[in-house]
Amino acid sequence: MIWIMTIAGLILLVFAGDALVKGAVNTSLRLGIPPLIVSLTIVGFGTSAPELLVSLQSMFAGVPELALGNVVGSNVANVLLILGVPALISVMHTSEVRTRNSYLQMLGMSVIFIALCWDGMLNLLDGVILAVLMLVSILHSIRVARRSRHNRDDEEVEGADDKMSWAKIAFFLVAGIVGLPIGAQLLINGAIAVAEQFGVPDAVIGLTLVALGTSLPELATTVMAAIRKQADVAIGNVIGSNMFNIGAILGITAMTGNIPVAREFLDFDLWVMLAASLVLIPFVFMRVDIGRVWGAVLTALYVTYIWVLL
Repeated sequence: MIWIMTIAGLILLVFAGDALVKGAVNTSLRLGIPPLIVSLTIVGFGTSAPELLVSLQSMFAGVPELALGNVVGSNVANVLLILGVPALISVMHTSEVRTRNSYLQMLGMSVIFIALCWDGMLNLLDGVILAVLMLVSILHSIRVARRSRHNRDDEEVEGADDKMSWAKIAFFLVAGIVGLPIGAQLLINGAIAVAEQFGVPDAVIGLTLVALGTSLPELATTVMAAIRKQADVAIGNVIGSNMFNIGAILGITAMTGNIPVAREFLDFDLWVMLAASLVLIPFVFMRVDIGRVWGAVLTALYVTYIWVLL
C-alpha cells in the first residue's frame, strides 16, 4: 500500500505538472502576453501552495520555526535542484528569456527578508511589509502583461493551441494547481513511511523529505517545461515561487503570529539562500543556457548543502 501511494503520487505529479504548463502556455497565448508573466504569477503561486499549507500548519501546531525552515529550504531547492535536475534531462535555453526585472525583484525581496530577520524575530509588521512587496510585484507583472499584450512575437510554442477553449484552459490550470499538492502529499507520505520502515531518524526525514516534498510541484512543473522547451515557464516558475514563498507565504504566516529566527539561520541558511539566488546571474544577465553541465553543477551544490546540514 505504501509503495502504491508513493507511485501514485509520482504519477499525479507528472500529469499535474504537464497540465499546469499547458494551461499557462495557452493562457498566455489567448491573452496575448508572454508565458513568463503567467509563470511568474499563476504557476508560481500554484506550485507554492504546499509551502503555504505547511507553514500555516506549523504555526497552528506551535512550531513556527518549521515555517521559516520550510520557506528557506524550498527557495534553496528551487534554484539548485528545481533548475538542476530538469537541465540534466533537456537543455533550457534561458538565454532567450528576459527575466532581469523579475529576477532583481526576487533578489531585492530576499535581501529585505534577511534584513527583517536580523533582529531574531519576524512579527506582524514584518509580515505586512513582505505581503505589500508581493502585492507590488504582482501589480507590476499585471502592468507588464498589459504593455506586452500587443507586442508579442507569433512564434510557435510547443503545447500551444490557439483553438483551445477557455473551459479547457481552466481545466488544465485547476488540474495542475489542485493535483500538484495532492501528488506531493501522496509521494511524501509514502516516502516517509518507507524511510520509517528502514529506521531513518525523524530529524533526517524532516530535513530532507519534508523540505524536498514541498518543492516537488516546482520540480514536476519545471521538468515538464524543460521537456516542452518552455524555458520561460521553467525559470519564471522558480523566480515566481521564490517571491511567493517570501512575500506571500512568510508574509501571511508572520501575520498570524511571531516567527523566531534561530541563530543558525542568521549564520548559515539565509546566506545559502541568498547565494543560491546569486547563482542565477549567469543565466539572467550573461545569456548562458542551463545545459547538462550546469544542471550537474547545480544538483551537486544542492546535494552538498543537504550533506552539510546533516
